[in-house]
Amino acid sequence: MKRVLFLCTGNSARSQMAQVLLQELGNDKYEGFSAGTHIQSEVNPFAVEVLKERGLDTEGLHPKKLTIFKGQTFDYVITVCDNARQECPFFPGAKEMIHWSLEDPASFQGRYDEILTVFRETRDEIERKIREVLL
Repeated sequence: MKRVLFLCTGNSARSQMAQVLLQELGNDKYEGFSAGTHIQSEVNPFAVEVLKERGLDTEGLHPKKLTIFKGQTFDYVITVCDNARQECPFFPGAKEMIHWSLEDPASFQGRYDEILTVFRETRDEIERKIREVLL
């Protein structure tokens, strides 16, 4: 089983969605993890909502500091935001580093339905990248 760590700054949206999507799409060939360099206090509720729309399990999701994975090895470490790439250009346990420059859906300002649309677009973009790069 290949191990993949998704890194973001806050570990509240993009990296969490990537972890859950990989777990679903990976057909037991991948084990997904996520962490952040400066974690938020909770997973963004919009991220949880767009995952649940797909019937994906969000139970137990919580932001995790990158340091808890120190000393572990991963087949891939994927930074999903430019800030995380700058702060963590190299992860000692990574066999391969990959960068996906994804816009932060949590920074979008608008009405509830507009924000939800942006989170859906980000979820779908992450899914496309997982299918193209990992599967």
